[in-house]
Amino acid sequence: MGIFSKIKDALKKTREGLSSALSNLFSKNKIGDEFYDELEEILISADISVTSAEEIVEEIRAEAKQDKIKDKEFICDLLKDVLEEKLTQAEIPEIEYPAVIMLVGVNVVGKTTSVGKLANYFLSRGKSVTVAAADTFRAAAADQLTVWADRAKVRIVKHEEGSDPSAVVFDALSSAKAKGTDVVIVDTAGRLHVKAHLMEELKKISRVVEREYPAANFYKLLVLDATTGNNAVNQARIFDEAVELDGIMLTKLDSSAKGGFVVSLCGELQIPVIFTGVGEKMEDLELFNPEEFVDGIL
Repeated sequence: MGIFSKIKDALKKTREGLSSALSNLFSKNKIGDEFYDELEEILISADISVTSAEEIVEEIRAEAKQDKIKDKEFICDLLKDVLEEKLTQAEIPEIEYPAVIMLVGVNVVGKTTSVGKLANYFLSRGKSVTVAAADTFRAAAADQLTVWADRAKVRIVKHEEGSDPSAVVFDALSSAKAKGTDVVIVDTAGRLHVKAHLMEELKKISRVVEREYPAANFYKLLVLDATTGNNAVNQARIFDEAVELDGIMLTKLDSSAKGGFVVSLCGELQIPVIFTGVGEKMEDLELFNPEEFVDGIL
């Protein structure tokens, strides 16, 4: 199965909802004010935010009016173009080495699983990887991460439960520098984005990375559960304020029927999606491609 097939398959639930609603819209409405109002409602129902949905529909309406076109195929193509434009407003950074990648996010979004997938991704590209078990609060978190590290066949640095997460990161960085490791992946404890003291801990870890390994390229990625829908935008906004996110790693995309929130994420917050989970296996992780994403949901 090719990369596009994986992404298209993962977006099946979102696509089914949108395609059905759009087909119904085109079959019953001429392209006019009522059509555009309903198109906006359809986009919102796919968890594209109200602000983004209004902007998208206005762009389509203006373009169609200018060219005096009321053709279904033209409108669909225009919708794809506008969605792609929203998704590319935030530039996807190219990972450069040596790299330190810190994964942050709320509880139960799949951070630890994502560490394993990410480690496998870089290994498959010939890079050496060390993972840092900086989630020292959740019971058996380091044990769970060790399982993934063993599967991916990468080194893991961990301390006892309850120890200082920043100390784990310090040791992982020291080891990586000594061994010339290409990528260090830091797993952090899940935290509610409304808990200020937990967000301060992420800032502390960031300061340790910047101080101890200034030669590294430091990337802070927010792991988001795609089934969260538009609430994920609020999560992203607050984590971005705390640590200045470089990008998003989407999980459970294959379980979501409302993948449209990604459009709001990129368009409104200017935070790019970098990686996308497209299944349960370790190799089911792909670089995000805006064009393929749009083709997958329409």
